[in-house]
Amino acid sequence: MNIKIGLTENEVNTQYAPLAVVLARHQAQNAFEPLEKVPVSIKIRDYSPADKFEQVLISILADCETLSESTSKLKSENVLAKLCGWSCFSDQSNLSRFLDSLSLKQIEDLRQSTRAIWWSNSRVRSHDWRSYLWLDYDLSGLPCSAKAQESQKGYFSDKKTPQDAN
Repeated sequence: MNIKIGLTENEVNTQYAPLAVVLARHQAQNAFEPLEKVPVSIKIRDYSPADKFEQVLISILADCETLSESTSKLKSENVLAKLCGWSCFSDQSNLSRFLDSLSLKQIEDLRQSTRAIWWSNSRVRSHDWRSYLWLDYDLSGLPCSAKAQESQKGYFSDKKTPQDAN
């Protein structure tokens, strides 16, 4: 599958282009297939249970802290929804009711399905465990120029910043 990203003159576009690329790749690999194996018996109108699980996952990847944000962030993203095969995204109320209706057994099945998705896409399996796995926990801020794009004056605890860095 060849994916091209660029600027267009079209009226409709998406602000989630990187997410669209990730979703297209996962769909090409059929990575969300484990979600279809979670047994949920509901009346299917517009979206299957797997579609609703996928929409919740997309809302997480779209930086929605709560499902209520998914309506404001994703409801107008018809291009992104069409990539997944839907005409539009479901309302957050439908997704919330769907998640509330899950039993403990279904939640455990969902946990195992998401673990299978994570495991198939993880680089941990290919890591050479005979050597160290380096994790960088350095949370110290780095000074930047006042002319840097989107730069703001900030606070660094116990650090003196040079005058020209502000």
